[in-house]
Amino acid sequence: MTSDLRNQKTTLRTRLRAARRTAPPAPLSSEVRQVVAAFDVVPGQTVCAYLAVGGEPGSAEMLDVLRSAGCRVLLPVVVGDAPLEWAVHDGELRPGPFGLLEPAGERLGVAAIAEAAVVLVPALAVDRGGVRLGKGGGHYDRSLPYATGPLVALVRDEEFVPELPAERHDVRMNAVLTPGGGLIRLPL
Repeated sequence: MTSDLRNQKTTLRTRLRAARRTAPPAPLSSEVRQVVAAFDVVPGQTVCAYLAVGGEPGSAEMLDVLRSAGCRVLLPVVVGDAPLEWAVHDGELRPGPFGLLEPAGERLGVAAIAEAAVVLVPALAVDRGGVRLGKGGGHYDRSLPYATGPLVALVRDEEFVPELPAERHDVRMNAVLTPGGGLIRLPL
C-alpha cells in the first residue's frame, strides 16, 4: 500500500469514527429481515454476523431477529492476527480480546464462514462499487476470502459513499444495508 493510500484511509477512518461518536443508534433489527428474504435464507441456514460495538450499525436485537427466524448465527472470535474464527451464538457471551464480547460456545474454526448463506460485515464505509473500508485491523480482510455466500456490509446512510480508495486485496461487498435505504445490491 502506498503512503498516499494509507494516509487517505487513515483520514477517512478518523473522520468516520468521530461522526459515529455523536450518531444515534442504528440497530438494523427490522432491516435485517430484508437480507434474509432477499438472499432466500431459510430456517436452519447459517448467517455470520457480529455484535456491534462503538457506534457500529447493528445490535444484539438484530442477532435475536436472525435467531428467531431460525437462522444459525455465528459470531467472530478474534485470535491474534489470524483470520477470524467463528462460534455459534446461543445468547451467551464472554469477554474476548480488545474488550470485545465473543460467543461462549465451541470454536468452529476459520473455515466456518464458508457455511454461511449470508455474511453480515461491519464497515466504516462502503462505496457504490462494493469497496469496504474497515477499522484497519485486517481481521475481516483475512477472513472474507473464505466466504462463499453473499457479503452484506452494514453502515449508516451517510457511510454509503460514491467512492473509496481500494487495494487489490480488498474483498468487494455484494450488498449494503443501511437504516434509510434498506438492502441495496452492489455494484451500482
